[in-house]
Amino acid sequence: MLNDVLADRRLLLVHAHPDDESSQSAATMARYVAEGAQVTLVTCTLGELGEILVPDWAHFTPGELGGHRQGEIAVALAEIGVTDHVYLGGAGRYHDSGMARDEKGAVVAPDDMPDNAFWRADLLEAANHLVEVIRSRRPQVLVTYDPFGNYGHPDHVQAHRVAMYATVLAAAASHRPDLGAPWQVQRVLWNTHNTERWVEAYRIAKERGLELWPDEERSEEDFGPAPSQIVAVVECGPWLEICRRALGSHRSQVDPENPFWQFYAIMQELPGAGEAYLLATGEPFPEGEIATDLFAGL
Repeated sequence: MLNDVLADRRLLLVHAHPDDESSQSAATMARYVAEGAQVTLVTCTLGELGEILVPDWAHFTPGELGGHRQGEIAVALAEIGVTDHVYLGGAGRYHDSGMARDEKGAVVAPDDMPDNAFWRADLLEAANHLVEVIRSRRPQVLVTYDPFGNYGHPDHVQAHRVAMYATVLAAAASHRPDLGAPWQVQRVLWNTHNTERWVEAYRIAKERGLELWPDEERSEEDFGPAPSQIVAVVECGPWLEICRRALGSHRSQVDPENPFWQFYAIMQELPGAGEAYLLATGEPFPEGEIATDLFAGL
């Protein structure tokens, strides 16, 4: 009976670009795939405007980079074991919006972007694409970004908006019955940094001479929410090598020798390190310690 319950768990994750799933949710996906849960990943764009780190690929047009990144995420998901991968509205329906920085260095939407940029997407149209996925997969738990998109990227912010709106619409019996029978997601979570581990890793990185933000000292608030707000953590440890291989599959975006990714690797190796979550809406976790299972109490 317990095995039947475990196998009937269904998790849906909504990410903006290829590589986001590997940098933020790889351990979570690997764990639940290994436990027999249904894991569905929705990617909202092809990441056509991502930074190209490999000189041999510097000539790629946005379209060529998007095609290449489809290959990268396919390899990453094979490492993780995820077989149910959906591009929102179909591959290429929404274009990477790109990003810019304001005078303070904060990430903002650029002035110029493609006509079909995800940032400019009609919210109802985009949400309806996700409604169809929610109703067909019937997840108990949905994971996406916080309202700030975790760091301000316009596509992350839009992914948050689409996911939250679609969750409401999917449960409304009167909304678009042609998209499937209504489904109420029981718990919506926002992925976030495991703040205390990021702070610890930052101290270690500085001791090792890694120059991460040389012109600015970081405080605990810069690394994530107050630890008391974190409701669940899925540990990286058992899945660390899978996480590393998945992230390494995104060669156009990830340079393991870059100081940031060295710092990130330090963080992943710390005892208790893991992918952290905030409760957005739905069923709260059982009272007590921080949950280690995203389905706890459902």
